[in-house]
Amino acid sequence: MLDGVIATDVSLVDELVRAQFPHWHGLPIRAVGDGGTGNAMYRLGDELAVRLPRREWSRDDADKEAATVPVVAPHLPVAVPEPLALGEPTERYPAQWSVVRWLGGTTAPVEAVARDTPFRLAELVHALHDVEATGRPWTDYRGRTDAARDDEPVRRCIAELGGDPRLVALWEEALAAPRWDRPARWLHADLHEGNLLFTGGVLTGVIDWGAAGVGDPAADLMTAWLYLDDRGRRAFRRELAEFDDATWARARGWALHLAVLALPYYRDTNPFLAGIASRTIEQLLAERAG
Repeated sequence: MLDGVIATDVSLVDELVRAQFPHWHGLPIRAVGDGGTGNAMYRLGDELAVRLPRREWSRDDADKEAATVPVVAPHLPVAVPEPLALGEPTERYPAQWSVVRWLGGTTAPVEAVARDTPFRLAELVHALHDVEATGRPWTDYRGRTDAARDDEPVRRCIAELGGDPRLVALWEEALAAPRWDRPARWLHADLHEGNLLFTGGVLTGVIDWGAAGVGDPAADLMTAWLYLDDRGRRAFRRELAEFDDATWARARGWALHLAVLALPYYRDTNPFLAGIASRTIEQLLAERAG
C-alpha cells in the first residue's frame, strides 16, 4: 500500500450514507476495484456509486468534479458520472466525498476496442474543448502554462528509470515549444485506459474528472501516447489537424511527464497504472524511432 492512504471500507460508506443521505441508506454496498489510487469506489445499489478521495493530492476531487461535470456533460458525445450529492468530512473520514450515477461499461486496451476509437476520442476532445471556458481560472495541474516547474522531478525520474537520452530530448523539446497563447480550453487531462469506458468495444463513457480544468489543450492530446497505438495516433492527429507542431510537442511532454513520474511511483504497488506508464514510454520511443 502507498504511504498516506486514507483507509476506507464498506462500514465507513454505510456510516457516511446513513448519517448524511439516509434516503439511500439500506442499498447494498460493495467495493469496486477500479485500478485507481486517488479515490476509493463503492457501488451503492445498482444505479449509484460512492467516491471517496483517499490521498492528500486527491482530497479536493469530489468538489472539483461536482463543479466541473455538470458544466461539460451536456456537450459531450459520451456519458460521464453525474454528481448527485456531495458529502461532508466527518471525524472518521477527513475529506469531501460524492455520490454519483453509476456508469456501465468496461475499460479495455486499445487492441480490444473498435477501430473507430481514435475518431471517437477526437470527437470527445473537440466537444470538450468547444465548451465555453471564458473567465475560468487556468489549471495548476496538467495543461498549466508553466510545465518547466516540474523540470527537476521529471529529469530525476528519467534518471531513475535508466536515464534514456531520448526521453530527455523529448522533455526538452516540450519545454522549448512555444506556449499556448490562445484562449484556454476545458480539459479532462487524464485520458488513459483506466478512465475510458467501452460497451461492445465502442467508447461510451469517461470517468474520473478529478484532474479536469481549463488550460492548454495539449493536456488532452497526450492520449495519443497514453492510449492509442501508432495507427490510432496518426488517425487521431488527422482529426485534430488544427493543432500545430508546438502543441503536439507539448502533448508529448505531458504524456512523458505522467509516465515517468507514475512508473517509479506505482511499479511496486499498482501494476495496472504502472503498465499504462510503461506502455506510454514505449509508444513515445517507438514513434521517435520510426
